[in-house]
Amino acid sequence: MGKKDKQSSKASTEELLTTLGDFTKKENWDKFFTIRGTDDSFEWYAEWTELHHPLLSLLAGNGENPSSSPPLQILVPGCGNSKLSENLYDAGFREITNIDFSKVVISDMLKRNVRDRPGMRWRVMDMTQMKVEDESFDVVLDKGGLDALMEPELGPKLGNQYLSEVKRVLNFEGKFICLTLAQSHVLALLFSKFRFGWKMSVHAIPQKPFSKPDLRTFMVVAEKERSSALHLITALFDHSSLDCTGDQFAFTAVGLHEALENENQIRKEYSIGPDILYSLEDLLIGAKGDLSKLSLGRRFQLILGGNGESRFSYKAIVLDAKESSCQFTYHCGVFIVPKTRAHEWLFSSEEGQWLVVESSKAARLIMIIMDSSHTNANMDDIQKDLSPLVKQLAPGKDDNSAQIPFMMAGDGIKERKTVHKVVERVVAELWRCVCMVREKEMLLQRIVFGFSKEKVISSLTGSIIVEDVVYENVADDVSRPFPSSDLVFRRLVFQRAEGLVQSEALLTRDESSHKIVEEKKKTSSSKSKKKGSQNRNDASSKQLKVYHDYMASSYHMGIISGFTLMSSYLESVESTGKTVNAVIIGLGAGLLPMFLHGCMPSLQIEVVELDAVVLSLARDYFGFAEDERLKVHIADGIKFVREVKHFAVADGLPAIHEIEDASGSTKPSPDGSCSVSYTEARGRPRVDILIIDVDSSDSSSGMACPAADFVEESFLLTVKDTLSEQGLFIVNLVSRSPAVKDMIISRMKAVFNHLFSLQLEEDINMVLFGLCSEACLKEDCFPEAACQLDKLLKFKHQEIGQSIIDSTKKIRRLK
Repeated sequence: MGKKDKQSSKASTEELLTTLGDFTKKENWDKFFTIRGTDDSFEWYAEWTELHHPLLSLLAGNGENPSSSPPLQILVPGCGNSKLSENLYDAGFREITNIDFSKVVISDMLKRNVRDRPGMRWRVMDMTQMKVEDESFDVVLDKGGLDALMEPELGPKLGNQYLSEVKRVLNFEGKFICLTLAQSHVLALLFSKFRFGWKMSVHAIPQKPFSKPDLRTFMVVAEKERSSALHLITALFDHSSLDCTGDQFAFTAVGLHEALENENQIRKEYSIGPDILYSLEDLLIGAKGDLSKLSLGRRFQLILGGNGESRFSYKAIVLDAKESSCQFTYHCGVFIVPKTRAHEWLFSSEEGQWLVVESSKAARLIMIIMDSSHTNANMDDIQKDLSPLVKQLAPGKDDNSAQIPFMMAGDGIKERKTVHKVVERVVAELWRCVCMVREKEMLLQRIVFGFSKEKVISSLTGSIIVEDVVYENVADDVSRPFPSSDLVFRRLVFQRAEGLVQSEALLTRDESSHKIVEEKKKTSSSKSKKKGSQNRNDASSKQLKVYHDYMASSYHMGIISGFTLMSSYLESVESTGKTVNAVIIGLGAGLLPMFLHGCMPSLQIEVVELDAVVLSLARDYFGFAEDERLKVHIADGIKFVREVKHFAVADGLPAIHEIEDASGSTKPSPDGSCSVSYTEARGRPRVDILIIDVDSSDSSSGMACPAADFVEESFLLTVKDTLSEQGLFIVNLVSRSPAVKDMIISRMKAVFNHLFSLQLEEDINMVLFGLCSEACLKEDCFPEAACQLDKLLKFKHQEIGQSIIDSTKKIRRLK
């Protein structure tokens, strides 16, 4: 080829490089190599003079003879027309296989080398789908191949496929040597794919003084180990010694340093993390050992799907049964936990999850935890989306015919309808506007209370849902007095507590009378003048109302069963015509106070609720109503009890009331606390029953109920000083931690003269009862005391009251 022809070839090469476009297209490369020819090799990255020393040091193994037996099996994917393979062959490495998906270049390279290098192998093959056996090579040597596949606009799919093939064809203790420009997106894939069971190092290839700095080549080496150990990446060069001339290279050098630092930080965290949330990729490359084999008692969490490989992403827990058994029904099974049950101890705690494994009869169980992102998908969609993902986690190899059964923890709900949803909004801007108005307190009240019906939430509780549900099965105590196959229950759900059902009420036809329902229809227009009321109630809901003579929550019945501990006192008060003073901290849907109001006429009940929106929902959707025996204070429960204690006297204390505005209606004080009238002359006895029934917005305490402040020793002492001599303190405690439960019990033992507990069977609620009285009801007297309580409680249906009396049998003394 003459000088003019060479210059023309060089010009056409540069033109081709600018117009090649997609480096992943075979047709583009065929055209490039057809024009380029075979006589003029094109080295994209470093020349042999720069590569021979670092490469031969790696391949020869500390100076060993490269032709020694057995010789290294070397694979060069995406070989192109580079002379790299030829130089290696001439250096003594004779077992070299070159592959490229361009027939043009493979044909040309075979012709060029068939006489001088007869042992060299050339094959037309796609490097992302290699037609070679597993563990066939000792070295895979890549010069720019991965970089070509990693077009930023095309994403990492082809690079992922290629590196998976590299890992498959390499022998143990084999090396993947990747010559790369070390762009950040390429490094991110490289480092993550070779994270577990590989030793990695990064080298900087020495550069000639006249070489272009923006094409500085780096060598990433990954050595395949037999273990799944996790190693930090070694940088075998001095960052400060790199020649940083050229803007592009300076950018690459900084990116390389950051990529190394970030990846090594990830690897450190993986090494010390107690319960790491792995990716499927991490697991498939050995993060938790060989997934194709069962490992007794192995448990790990991971994120399945997402990033384009599936419609949804899922949090999953994989558990291999703790004991080997021939009684397993399934080799592998999938267990789906719906969002409404994800917070339950059985599915959210490790101890509970192992119980699920035992009951599933699966050697390996893949537990899928659903969340709000799956709300609009049906189970067929979920199963179809999950099937290809879970197959990769099934034990055994190449057994695609084995069916993986899908099981589900039903939420027991046959039908569900959202009645009202309160959506969270930030109220800081409202405060800013309000502060510019003279009557800011009254304006704020109109904003918060009035707009709550327009689905604006206060900043206190977060998202709240009111929903009507029909259960697949209902308890006997309600099915007998209300023999209907489709009883409807209304639920108040605080979403901040992992979907916690805060309150639940039975809906029935008014007085169970069609006549009354018809009369109600006739008068409904006069009762529904208020704007928006008809939008909240459809035709069926107009015929239904909350039935306040039934408690759907077992822990509410447990709370009331504790009254048996003071039943003699309650009976004596009622016989004299006096009242028993009860304070309930936490309104919820108002079901507990309404039930007590209906069945115990001697009770004078005050309820303290921090969030006015909750009170509004209780009134609008759960039929809550106040009267002379039932009052509500919008106040902080801790402050309320402290103020009650402050103004308590031996024979009475001042009445507590809310501030009245100019119109005579009540409203909370500006700081959200209750207000006590210091000049109130009318006195009343101390509190006889104090119930704490509030959830916690901070799960870091280890308690879902109550908030931690309500079980601090200082508050418990305040409670004791607030209660009457025969007073009863009741706490609904919800915690999955035995240590937290023991701590709370220990504190209450130190404060109250006698302590009792009721552990509910079906969940993690524990109801604690503290007595102030020196005298104590002996356990052998419980049956008689329960009979006293039964007489005091006025039930419309005896079956409902029987559940409360049955709960008294489960109360146990702790002190």
